[in-house]
Amino acid sequence: MQHKVLKVNPSDNVIVALRNLEAGENIEFEGETYTLPRSIAAKHKFVTQDLQTGDHVTMYGVLVGKATQPIKRGEQVTTFNLKHESEEYSVNKRVPQTNWQAPDVVKWENRTFMGYHRSDGQVGTANYWLVVPLVFCENRNILKLKEAFDKALGYAFPDIYLRQVEDLVQLHQKGQTTGIDSYNQETTGNAAGNRLFPNLDGIKFLTHESGCGENNQDSELLAALFAAYANNANVAGITVLSLGCQKTQFTDLMNEIKKRNPEFDKPILLFEQQAYGTEFDMMSAAIKETFKGLIEANKLTRQPAPLSKLNIGLKCGGSDGFSGISANPVLGHLSDIVVALGGNTYLAEFPELCGVEQELINRCVTKEKAEKFEYLMRDYASKAEAVGAGFDMNPSAGNIKDGLITDAIKSAGAAKKGGTAPIVDVLNYTELAKEPGLHLVCTPGNDVLATTGKAASGATIILFTTGLGTPTGNPVCPVVKVSTNTQLAKKMPDIIDFDCGEIITGEKTIEQTAEELLEYCIKLASGQTITKAQQLGQDDFMPWKRGVNL
Repeated sequence: MQHKVLKVNPSDNVIVALRNLEAGENIEFEGETYTLPRSIAAKHKFVTQDLQTGDHVTMYGVLVGKATQPIKRGEQVTTFNLKHESEEYSVNKRVPQTNWQAPDVVKWENRTFMGYHRSDGQVGTANYWLVVPLVFCENRNILKLKEAFDKALGYAFPDIYLRQVEDLVQLHQKGQTTGIDSYNQETTGNAAGNRLFPNLDGIKFLTHESGCGENNQDSELLAALFAAYANNANVAGITVLSLGCQKTQFTDLMNEIKKRNPEFDKPILLFEQQAYGTEFDMMSAAIKETFKGLIEANKLTRQPAPLSKLNIGLKCGGSDGFSGISANPVLGHLSDIVVALGGNTYLAEFPELCGVEQELINRCVTKEKAEKFEYLMRDYASKAEAVGAGFDMNPSAGNIKDGLITDAIKSAGAAKKGGTAPIVDVLNYTELAKEPGLHLVCTPGNDVLATTGKAASGATIILFTTGLGTPTGNPVCPVVKVSTNTQLAKKMPDIIDFDCGEIITGEKTIEQTAEELLEYCIKLASGQTITKAQQLGQDDFMPWKRGVNL
C-alpha cells in the first residue's frame, strides 16, 4: 500500500503529503500522530511542531523558509505563512568533501553505445548539420532554407494542423458550419518522411533576436554561443548566414571556436548577403554548398563508444512537490553512475541552487573552483536584486500551486539532480567542460535558456524532469522528459518519455529507476529511439542576453 506521507530528511520539521489528505484525518508517522485541521493536497507539506513568527522551516535537511505568522502542528505551509529564507554561504566556511562513496558500476564498465566519433575524440549521440544567422536580419532567410531543405530531404513533419484548417474550410464552403464543433481529426504520426541522408539525424535551423543593436557583451556572447554549439559532438558542420555590417562578425565566431578547440576541423560555410548582392545569389550558393556538406556528413556512421563518452545535462522545469522526491534524485543517482564511469554531467540553473550553495561549495574539488562558484552565484544574485528580481521570486504560479512554496524548497529539490559526486569544475555560460565529472554550469532556470546553455557546455543528452509538463526541446541535444508522477505521464503521453511515478507509490526504488533510465539513455545515444520532443520537432533555442533572467 502506498505511504500517505514522507519526511525527506530526519532533521526536517515538515512532512510531505504523498496523496490528498482530508481535514480531521489522523496521520500516523514515525510514532507520532498528526491531526490535520484542514485538507492538504498531495505534494504539499505540513509542520511537525508549533511554529512562531520568525521560526525556521527545514526540508531536505536545509533551511527553506521562515514563518511569517504562527503555524500550528499539522497545518500546511503556504505562501501566506511562510517566506523564503536560506543559509548564508561562503568559501571561508568550506569543509571539503573527501570521502565520496561512488556507486558500484561494475555491470556498466564494458557497456557501449553506438555514437558518432569526431576527430577530436568527442562522441556524439546524434549527427546534425547546423544553419545559423549571425544577426536577426537573416532570420527570414534561415526559415526559407529550413522550408526548402526539410521538405526536399524528408525531414519535414506532417502538418496535421494545416489539414485541420483545410477540413474546416471545406465544411464552410459546403455550408456545413454546424459540423465544426463535432469535427475531430485523429492525430497522425509525427515522423518525418523518407530521408535522403540516413546517417544525418537532421538539419537544424536556428533563429534569434541578437547580433546587432545591443551592447557589446551580448553580441560577443552570441559568437561564443555559436562557437560552443559548433564544438558540440552532435554537430557535423555549420552553415552561417551573415548580413555583413552587424556587430557579431564571422571573425568573432572563428576566434571563439579556436579559443575553445584549437584542433577544430568541422566544415564552416559562410554566406554574407551584402557581399553577394541579391538574396537569390546568396541563397543559391548556400543551398549548393550546404548540400555538398550534407553528402559528406552522411558518410559518418555510428560506431561503439564506452559510456565514459556520455555527456548528460541535468534539468528540471514545470517542477512540482514530487520533483525533489522522485525524478530529481533519480537523475542524481544516474549522474553518480556516469561520473563513476568517467563521463560528464552538467547541473545548471543557478537561481535553483539557492539554499544549497554551501553543500556545493564543499563538494568542489578545489578552493579555486569553489571561489568561482561563489563569485558567479553572488554576481548573478546581485544583478537580479538590482532590478527587483531576486532569486526568491523564482517559483512560478504552477510551482507554488503544486507545493514549491519558496525558492529554497524548489532549489533544495532541484539540486538533487546533481547526486553526491565531487564537483570537478564550475563553468560560466558557454564555457566547455575540460575534464570528466560533475560540472556546475551558470545558466538561468528558464527552461530554454538553461537547455541552450547545457548544450553549449557539451551536453549530448539532456534529462529534463517535470511534474507539471513542458514540451521543451533543443535543436542539437535530445531532451528526455522525465515525469515525477504517473498521473502526468498518462495525461501528457505525447511529451513524456520516462516515468518516475512508481517511486511515489513505493513500487520502485530511486536506484532501480535510475538504472532503467540509464538503459533508456544508451538506446537513445545509439539511435535506437528518439525523444518525444524530437518527434514533435521541438527545437527550442534562446541566447541568454546577460540581463536578468531567472
